[in-house]
Amino acid sequence: MSYAIFATRPGDSSVLVRQDRDPPAPAPGQVLIRHAAIGVNFIDVYFRQGLYPWPVSENLVLGSEGSGVVEALGDGVTGFSIGQRVAYTLPNGSYATHRAVPAAHVIALPDDIDDATAAAVMLKGLTAHYLLHHSHPVQADDTVLFHAAAGGVGLIAGQWLAAKGVRAIGTAGGPEKCALARANGFADCIDYRTEDFVARIRELTGGKGVQAVYDSVGADTIMGSLDCLATFGTLVSFGQSSGAPDQVRVSHLARASLRMTRPSLFHHSANRAWLEQAASDLFAMIRRGAIKVQIGATWPLDQAAAAHDALTGRATTGCIVLIP
Repeated sequence: MSYAIFATRPGDSSVLVRQDRDPPAPAPGQVLIRHAAIGVNFIDVYFRQGLYPWPVSENLVLGSEGSGVVEALGDGVTGFSIGQRVAYTLPNGSYATHRAVPAAHVIALPDDIDDATAAAVMLKGLTAHYLLHHSHPVQADDTVLFHAAAGGVGLIAGQWLAAKGVRAIGTAGGPEKCALARANGFADCIDYRTEDFVARIRELTGGKGVQAVYDSVGADTIMGSLDCLATFGTLVSFGQSSGAPDQVRVSHLARASLRMTRPSLFHHSANRAWLEQAASDLFAMIRRGAIKVQIGATWPLDQAAAAHDALTGRATTGCIVLIP
């Protein structure tokens, strides 16, 4: 049986419905993957809600990362074989038992990286890679602030920052999530429910501020994030779980000669050489135990709506995985 979870229109999780369908046939340059595991991310929610434009006018299959086995090869595909374990990250189309994916976006999985781990890290782990190596390339003497430290990207980034000798300060909601962040590389974690994160950053840095803020929260935090930066600091805005951060104006950057960037993973992963190197770096960190992947919850694929509700309700930590 092959099926997919479609969003019938922009809206809440009730718009997600299951529809049986035949497995797609791979076009030239594509591989057909039978999914073993599928990652859930806030970008899926953004598309479902209509915050990001739908790329098609009809029903939309959400999901931007997955792992599984190659079942068929389109014309012209080389370097992959039937039965090979692979993973990928690519916008929309993953909430399905089968997906045809351009081979240029597919990565062969090492034997020691299991399916659930691969599905959990292709988007989140590669996001952490570009944030720390490109958006603001961290140095060992940096102090940085990372919002949503107990989320999927945050837990990976915290461990990666610690391995680089960077002092990472996180924010999270509640003592349990702060404890989890501290256990995953963060030197300090600010409970935004009970503390003013701007005041705490000033206290923790002796009034100097941080070299970079990585902000995936958006509207609720963006102005405070600017206030946390040291002179010449960089604000990396890479998400909007609380709404679009549209309050920022160019003139706000003048207060301390600040920099701001709004990067996207998929602009990075469109470069095959970058994708291969970044995935290799990520798998190496996992292999040597420098990054331990936290899978906070799994749901059957046909319960994707429940997974979305848990994610938007801040009821999860770490990564969420759907199993077909």
